[in-house]
Amino acid sequence: MDHYLDLHLLPDPELPPHQLLSALYAKLHRALVQLGRNDIGISWPGHDDTVPSLGKHLRLHGSADALSALAALPWLGGLTGLLRQTAIQPVPARAQHRQVQRVQAKSNPERLRRRAMRRHGIDAVAARQRIPDSAAETLHLPFVQLNSRSTRQSSFPLYFRHGPLRPTPTADTFNTFGLSKGGTVPWF
Repeated sequence: MDHYLDLHLLPDPELPPHQLLSALYAKLHRALVQLGRNDIGISWPGHDDTVPSLGKHLRLHGSADALSALAALPWLGGLTGLLRQTAIQPVPARAQHRQVQRVQAKSNPERLRRRAMRRHGIDAVAARQRIPDSAAETLHLPFVQLNSRSTRQSSFPLYFRHGPLRPTPTADTFNTFGLSKGGTVPWF
């Protein structure tokens, strides 16, 4: 994670930034699947958890080789004219580090009840008593809206949390969403 590449959304009168970011992120995910690499991470430098918003800026982190391999793919497609892309650059020496992770809400009490019935051998009445409708969790975090090609799930939100700043990096692998269970990306 010694280099980075920035993608900035340009103003578009027809599409709001969150829709463009969702489309950009979906294309990035497909490109990372195609590359088959586990060494490219993401961050959202303009994120704001209070709004919540991811901003208009996606940063890709990795080695110069990893980012060059991604840049060599024509993965941006029709979004090219809607973005300003920087050159691959070294991470500043003063950079701190943070983990960017996916957060999933337990938002469907019915699914939780079915799981409790399977795992604990209880009936539907006991599951409903154990997990009331009020147990549904909602998140107030920035997200992108995605469609899953593998599960054919129509549209679902992918929520992000930027962890606390750390002075030193933590190495780990990154998945095809550019996220890691324990690895950090440079933050500057």
